[in-house]
Amino acid sequence: MPIVFHPQSRTFHLHNASVSYIFKVLPSGHLGQLYCGKALRDRPDFDRLFETAPRSMSVCYFDGDDAYSLEHIKQEYPTCGAGDMHLPALDAQMPDGSRLLDLRYQKHTVTPGKPPIEGLPATYTEQDSEAATLTVTLADPLAGVTVKLFYTLFEQLPALARHAEIACTGQGPVQLDRAMSLCLDLPDSGYEMVELTGAWARERHVTTRPLVEGVQAVYSLRGHSSHHFNPFLALKRPDCGEMAGEVYGFSLVYSGNFLAQADVDPYHVTRVTMGIHPQNFRWTLRPGETFATPEAVMVYSDRGLNGMSQTYHQLYRTRLARGIWRDKVRPVLVNNWEATYFDFNEEKLLALAAQAKALGIELFVLDDGWFTHRSNDHGGLGDWEVDTAKLPGGLKGFAEKLNAMGLQFGLWIEPEMVNAGTRMWDEHPDWVLHQPGRRPQPSRHQYVLDYSNPDVVDFLYRRLEALLDGVPVSYIKWDMNRSISDAFSCAAGPAGQGEVLHRYILGLYRLYDRLTSRFPQILFESCASGGARFDPGMLYYAPQCWTSDDTDAVERLKIQYGTSFVYPISSMGAHVAAVPNHQLNRITSLTTRANVAFFGAFGYELDLTQLSPRGQELVARQVEFFKQHRRLLQFGTFWRLQSPFTHNEAAWMKVSPDQTTALVGDYLILQQVNAGYRRVRLAGLDPSRLYRVTPLGSGAAPCGQPYTAGGDELMQAGLVTTGGSQAQHEGDFVSLLYWLEAVTE
Repeated sequence: MPIVFHPQSRTFHLHNASVSYIFKVLPSGHLGQLYCGKALRDRPDFDRLFETAPRSMSVCYFDGDDAYSLEHIKQEYPTCGAGDMHLPALDAQMPDGSRLLDLRYQKHTVTPGKPPIEGLPATYTEQDSEAATLTVTLADPLAGVTVKLFYTLFEQLPALARHAEIACTGQGPVQLDRAMSLCLDLPDSGYEMVELTGAWARERHVTTRPLVEGVQAVYSLRGHSSHHFNPFLALKRPDCGEMAGEVYGFSLVYSGNFLAQADVDPYHVTRVTMGIHPQNFRWTLRPGETFATPEAVMVYSDRGLNGMSQTYHQLYRTRLARGIWRDKVRPVLVNNWEATYFDFNEEKLLALAAQAKALGIELFVLDDGWFTHRSNDHGGLGDWEVDTAKLPGGLKGFAEKLNAMGLQFGLWIEPEMVNAGTRMWDEHPDWVLHQPGRRPQPSRHQYVLDYSNPDVVDFLYRRLEALLDGVPVSYIKWDMNRSISDAFSCAAGPAGQGEVLHRYILGLYRLYDRLTSRFPQILFESCASGGARFDPGMLYYAPQCWTSDDTDAVERLKIQYGTSFVYPISSMGAHVAAVPNHQLNRITSLTTRANVAFFGAFGYELDLTQLSPRGQELVARQVEFFKQHRRLLQFGTFWRLQSPFTHNEAAWMKVSPDQTTALVGDYLILQQVNAGYRRVRLAGLDPSRLYRVTPLGSGAAPCGQPYTAGGDELMQAGLVTTGGSQAQHEGDFVSLLYWLEAVTE
């Protein structure tokens, strides 16, 4: 059992081969943080790591002990009122108006495995031996509040999952105004904060800044995790790079408003907190009720940023994603959106599908525009009635024609939204988030349905079940194309408005859970105007997400590179799109577009009927290549080798679990006149093995002379990439793949 409690020193030591997390019950009954980092040998106590010092103007917990102040003691779950003057993990108002909380240790339990969090997505175990869970109970009897802190340490990973459950045990209601999932006090501030920032079409760009005194934070108040900031931050030492160095990662398994921050005090102690954003949040706990926070997953790595990311990849791919598609290879798809937009009929779609089948594609996805009153984005959302003028045989008839060709059928939906003028809008105006008497504000000509209202969720489940039942659907693309404003629920009452945004997310999760349970064979892909809700919460229900509406290969280098800091490659929807690119008007080769998209959930989004014979040949070879290597690309270990944020080149690679095969992607963005030599140092290979290295050019076909090199040579001296397809005459935006296969001498 990787969780030890030493009764004499009242110290908890959560540890495995990679990480130790140590805290103790202090003399005051509070929980004090002692250590978080590289694994330490267990000892009966670590009290020498407990630091106190007298500080002027500090509030002292014990009369006569001017060094014992909660303001300067590193804590596990700090609150307001007991002397800690920092931003707390928990802030609540009691029935008498008091905000004072003094949570002290009551008891603890250690259990094998990992319990679920009711109504919320979370990591899980399949065998109890995979993890152990510590539950520590704290209480303030006067306030009538009990808190359970949950810590799950995974046996084989340097990952600690945390959440809190707050209960009202008094006679009157308690108002929660702030309930963080995680708090970690670190003893110094010598870190750089890494965050994933951006906007529509440029999501999850890597931003790094040094910690300074004060609060530095990322957040969302948009009702979803957002394009702008991902629910993630990392603290790395300044000398930490991709391959070596110390870093802590923090990731929130949640899809709504969030706050993730690092607060550095004047003594250089760093407090990290993460959870639901307290703005517009107020949750009423009546006697006997409990509130569960979302889960936060902390990862420690002393193997650099790649080590952190690989832990998240393994955990989220195998113990967050669920269902048959977790371990099943994904089909190669074509989506009709950039080929047709709203302008299509069945004849045009079937022609596109026939060409897709001829090129080896396996799944045809029908995007927006298949339902009535949907010739543009101004109408139709909410009623979900098939437009038989476009699809005379309905969805079932169209899907059966695809099946007869040998293609699977996929479908786009956007069930969280409604357009004005639809039957749902006219018959159920109270189902739209808005304050009566105030005009709701549109975005993309649509309005947000009130998923905090169970009646709305129940109606949509019945409607979507009826729509999908009897139709051979293999894939659903679930879109969400606007942020939430006018967050007032007609069903919540005055006292419940502070709960609406969180209840919306709970309703979303409930609908996802019901549909994925009812249709377990369907591969769900989440989408939100591209990557506006690319977060761990959604991966629990949909094992892949549309990474960005920006399909330009060069921009995707940055987007996919940044996304890989937390999310596995198998979760990233990545398509070969039309050129000139519909977002940037940039022209890149079919080869480079595929060479980027291979490192994701691969597909096409262009009019295949307009390809030249040479283009058709290349696509057919690309599809065949991906099919041959998709197990490696989906399940192998991903390594970032060269960053497009700091270099004119980018490189990454996938390595099979047994280190016998690997695929390297090498990308040159802009050509340089009379440029120097180039090498890329590879990673993850077996240094004792020889590898045959085969350069792959257009259509992933071999180009150049294969050669053999040692794994140690490729990782230390590097892979020489000078010349080849990246010679000067090739122009800008060029790329080359390298296939590596272990051979005997």
